[in-house]
Amino acid sequence: MAYDAFLLLSFGGPEHPDDVMPFLRNVTRGRGVPDERLAEVAEHYLHFGGVSPINQQCRDLLAAVRAEFAAHRVDLPAYWGNRNWQPMLADTVAQMRDDGVTHALGFATSAYGGYSSCKQYWEDIAAARAHVGPGAPAISKLRQFHDHPGFVGPHTDAVRAALATLDPARRPTTRLVFTAHSIPTRMAETAGPDGGRYTAQLQEIAELVHAAAAPDLSWDLVWQSRSGPPQVPWLEPDINHHLTALAGKDVTDVVVSPIGFVSDHLEVLWDLDNEARDTARDLGLGYARAATPGTDPRFVTMIRELVEERTRDAARQRLGTLPVWDVCPADCCPSPQRRGAS
Repeated sequence: MAYDAFLLLSFGGPEHPDDVMPFLRNVTRGRGVPDERLAEVAEHYLHFGGVSPINQQCRDLLAAVRAEFAAHRVDLPAYWGNRNWQPMLADTVAQMRDDGVTHALGFATSAYGGYSSCKQYWEDIAAARAHVGPGAPAISKLRQFHDHPGFVGPHTDAVRAALATLDPARRPTTRLVFTAHSIPTRMAETAGPDGGRYTAQLQEIAELVHAAAAPDLSWDLVWQSRSGPPQVPWLEPDINHHLTALAGKDVTDVVVSPIGFVSDHLEVLWDLDNEARDTARDLGLGYARAATPGTDPRFVTMIRELVEERTRDAARQRLGTLPVWDVCPADCCPSPQRRGAS
């Protein structure tokens, strides 16, 4: 199959204080979340001047991908569109149509299966193409990449670097804590054709990073950034609750690795560099937060390799054993029922 463009798909984020509430309304559309609750979340963004780092991180990643493509003769123009803020995906798809693009490969800034981390991007693509109408290019989404060496390697080295900042004499009482975005337990149970795909992939990369970075240490997979009504069960334990539990088990230091994320965007900065760090300080725990891949050259190379799997039939680079596929089954990861939606 012939492809004539590359599309970077991301979540989007505000870039000015006046953007924050409209952005949050986009994120929560159809869920019946009142503005009073959104105002609480808005304070996290306003703490950073109303600017989420994610858009600039996407610009930097797009520039690195373009350079990587040029260096390896991957002749695909690269575009970028967001789910929730400018550049909106529909606008990008319209530009691609006007530029004569007919079939693009889409790369989402999420490594994992599940509704919000994978299938919703497929829905975003379909909605954007429908909005653009006749002439909208076809868009095929690249596979999930949680166990690709270009994703595992940067996380592994980041854990090693974070460990190096802690007191080596206390290594025997140091623990690794891997984090990812919490989701409703029902959503986790229905992720993937056989269910449990999101948590299984996170478990696998945690095992891979632990084995390569610090096999002598104990580790846990926990969750962060929970939202939604309290009566709806979400994946637990929360990172802050878990740190409290560890402090009662003679743990002296923790390295927190956000393996659920590809870059240091706001949920990483707020939930880990502020809330979790403050929790650790109050508990007397030594604390180091590992970095995310960002524009690490290995991560950028990974994106090119994923493209070449489809354009040049290149071999798949994988460290894990969970099955992967290019096209998800139609009944994979059903959409959650939204309050207030028809």
